[in-house]
Amino acid sequence: MDLELSRFYNACNPMLPVNSAIEAERNYYVDLSKVRGARLLQGMERQITTLSPDKATCQLFTGRIGCGKSTELLRLKYLLEQQKFHVVYFESDRVLELADVAVSDVLLAIAGQISNSLESKNVIMKTPETLKKILGELKDLLQSPVDFGVNFKLSLGIAEITAQSKKNDSIRRQIRERLESRISKIINAINDELLEPAKRQLQSQGMKGLVVIVDNLDRIENRIDEKDRNKAGYLFVERSDLRELKCHVLYTVPFLLTFSNDAAIVEDRFGTQIKTLPMIPTSLADGGECATGMALLRQIVMSRAFPSANPVQRVNDELVTKVFDNSQTLDRLCQVSGGHVRDLFRLLSACLQQEDPPITRELLEDTIASERNSLIKKITVDEWTLIRKVHKDKQLSGESEYQTLIRSKFVFEYEYQNEGWFDVNPILASKLSS
Repeated sequence: MDLELSRFYNACNPMLPVNSAIEAERNYYVDLSKVRGARLLQGMERQITTLSPDKATCQLFTGRIGCGKSTELLRLKYLLEQQKFHVVYFESDRVLELADVAVSDVLLAIAGQISNSLESKNVIMKTPETLKKILGELKDLLQSPVDFGVNFKLSLGIAEITAQSKKNDSIRRQIRERLESRISKIINAINDELLEPAKRQLQSQGMKGLVVIVDNLDRIENRIDEKDRNKAGYLFVERSDLRELKCHVLYTVPFLLTFSNDAAIVEDRFGTQIKTLPMIPTSLADGGECATGMALLRQIVMSRAFPSANPVQRVNDELVTKVFDNSQTLDRLCQVSGGHVRDLFRLLSACLQQEDPPITRELLEDTIASERNSLIKKITVDEWTLIRKVHKDKQLSGESEYQTLIRSKFVFEYEYQNEGWFDVNPILASKLSS
């Protein structure tokens, strides 16, 4: 079995999640539930398919950026579609300006994405007259013509409004001024004119329900000024309108909320717990190796190299040595990633950019050193004190320490076999004794 270098390199793109709906990518997916503290994906699926298939549900999902949330959500989409649910998945940062986002922006984006998805499946819907009227009142703000006549299409009208809102601050403010006071009317219109008719139409075609997955909304916290951090929780702490949609909906929420007292407020208002996707442990809280986590990380890497091989074949010496000079180099890559999937593939991609496989230990260590030096430049003396404290105590608390350590990737969070702890990013470990 030969290694296809170009395909392998593209499969290791750290910015692209695995999309289980694409047959060529399906074998890249590795089930990590054994080392992530709970069967989160299965639980979210069960909430929709088994516990409340005929009722609207709202679920909240988070985890640090790059830990694999999108891969899990795309897997959930695939599994739900296999069970005859119509799933609308979209990346909110592609249609919204997350540095300045309001409830009305999110609601319009959801309505537009649902409408577009239904049209692509030839689901015929009546014109939503109330929504058409609300959008028509914004026509004078837009810099390009939008058809609000007999040929009106909801998806196109909303797409034009959201596109201009995203790129033009002035238009965004004016649109928001007109819409934010009418949130209840907008929600009622979406429910009555879009969601309820859509569910009836889908059921007539043999579908079991409608699910909306709003990904990347957690990135709000990385797009706003440090002096105005409260915006990170605005959509979920100060407002709970997003839970009023009459379909199954799942939102990604800012990871910051799990380190804040606001988490209890959010869970109370939305009537659901915030489900957190932890890192893949490479080491246990006592410093020993997490054999299960390491084995799964090997699978993650080798599945991208040889997707058609079975899990046992992938990690045998014959195939491993086509990618690395030896199995110890693969283990070193997995260990130093700290179980952060995006970092794992960023290191691997950096190696592949420099030399063809097999990747040598020397090349990997050079790449690690470069990454370490880049990270160290950002650390202050006070931050080193906090890092050493976490290394010793395996604990971290509060928004302040989150901002300092977690958000900067100095420290990672883990959960395994009912135990949760924090530990220092392994790439910094060699500097803790210096």
